[in-house]
Amino acid sequence: MTFPGFCCFAKSSRPIMALSFSYVTPSQLINLRRSAKVAIVDVRDEERSYDAHIAGSHHYASGSFSERIPNLVGAVQGNDIVVFHCALSQVRGPACAQTFVDYLSQMNEDPGIKEVMVLERGFNGWQASGRLVCNCTDVPCKSESA
Repeated sequence: MTFPGFCCFAKSSRPIMALSFSYVTPSQLINLRRSAKVAIVDVRDEERSYDAHIAGSHHYASGSFSERIPNLVGAVQGNDIVVFHCALSQVRGPACAQTFVDYLSQMNEDPGIKEVMVLERGFNGWQASGRLVCNCTDVPCKSESA
């Protein structure tokens, strides 16, 4: 299921983020990373520490996500696309993506983010499809991106 990411209004000096996001498959995400600046945000809680993560991803646990949004905006500023995921991307990933979209829509300055997405099937789907994962403890992960 796909939703439009942005909506422009005539009186605005910049695009105003609509209250929506889109979904991306692991294959599509790999292709996007070849042509755009993409930040991946892992919103899993403690399971990231023992269940690996997508190389190059940021970690903003869902339990403290709302309080850390300003830090996240600074960390992903300059990226074209921000992709969220949790274990399955059924609850936490989409909820945090929506919270992030809502926050961006209320900002007075443009962080340059053009689209917000959620990884279909989450980390579990990424790993099950044979994609590379990382086991480092760095936050954000300094390994090469997927």
